[in-house]
Amino acid sequence: MAIPEVKEKENYPAQKKESRASKLGKFLPGIGLCLSVMVIGLYLAEVLGIAFNYLNGISTEASSPISGVFISIILGLLIRNMIGLHPIFKNGVNFSIKFILKLGIILLGIRLSFMDVVKLGSWGIPIIILCIVSGIFITLWITKKLNQSYRLGTLIACGTGICGVTAILATAPSIKAKEDEVAYAIANITLFGIISMILYPYIAFYLFQNDPIKVGIFLGTAIHDTAQVAGASLIYDQTFDNARVIDVATITKLTRNFLIIAVIPIISFYYLKSIPKDSNSKGAVTPKWYKLIPLFVIGFLILSAIRSIGDAGVSHSGFAFGLLTPENWASFYSNLDTIGTKYMLGSAMAAVGLSTSLSVFKGLGIKPFYIGIIAALSVGVISVIMISLLGGLINF
Repeated sequence: MAIPEVKEKENYPAQKKESRASKLGKFLPGIGLCLSVMVIGLYLAEVLGIAFNYLNGISTEASSPISGVFISIILGLLIRNMIGLHPIFKNGVNFSIKFILKLGIILLGIRLSFMDVVKLGSWGIPIIILCIVSGIFITLWITKKLNQSYRLGTLIACGTGICGVTAILATAPSIKAKEDEVAYAIANITLFGIISMILYPYIAFYLFQNDPIKVGIFLGTAIHDTAQVAGASLIYDQTFDNARVIDVATITKLTRNFLIIAVIPIISFYYLKSIPKDSNSKGAVTPKWYKLIPLFVIGFLILSAIRSIGDAGVSHSGFAFGLLTPENWASFYSNLDTIGTKYMLGSAMAAVGLSTSLSVFKGLGIKPFYIGIIAALSVGVISVIMISLLGGLINF
């Protein structure tokens, strides 16, 4: 009896390691595909940029006016919808959107001092709140006018006003939304968010004359999902050579994301009070406030605090954390920034394209998309108006 037991114990670690390796193997093909699409996108953008510059009489050595992120997203969309995505890649593509994207955003925190984040976030709050409130109420109003499901309108309102798919999924249990209503809302956010991600960087350039604060706040308030805001700010930087826009757009969007803690319970309470008592929303559950805190926002703030402490050390003693020289410290945070901005966010944007199947929009009916486009446009217009009025007061 003892011998089989010994063999079983000896084999258990190997089986466990094999299981972990098997799990890792499920993600690697998709992650590799995202990285490949990103690299091809960057290369094609460079080649197309040289051709564009040549045709317009500009030196071929000038930087490419075509964004590699933009090309990566388009390539991903084409692959998913013309060739299809083999099941072997799906786990890795989903992992890139859910985890690599958020890790890339966390690493962006190393670009900024903590006080810069607090200062810009505080200044942007009035604009952010007005965009959220106006987007929610306009969406609910048009939902009523089109005689559509109030639950559907509430989901689209939260997705448009706060933080895209995350807000929809957080709100759905609290109003007991049906599966098809969640699918309709996510389809809206996906469709109009991708359109905004592609178009808004160019619109913002002409509206705000390359002012990084105004452009960044516009992208951070007018575009729905965190991934879409990251993509739009990267496209803007690569096209118009203004990296400051990434910082402003990221801080604005993360501030907006953090407000989910207050907005989801309020809108859920408002919904439950507005519907008939005998409706089928019994059993609806509002998530606990602490479960609504976006952890990647906290991670971003921690990295920003680390940058501030390191910079303070260099200023006072000549060493960051008593260890790193100014040159080593600058190299450290520059490398983290490159990993986060170029590789992690770049591959995540390729994943956005690869994960978007246009077939999900079939059979949804046209009225929900009326709600989505009016919601998206209303938030964009309110954002432009508020930035025009208040944007000049913000110093960063």
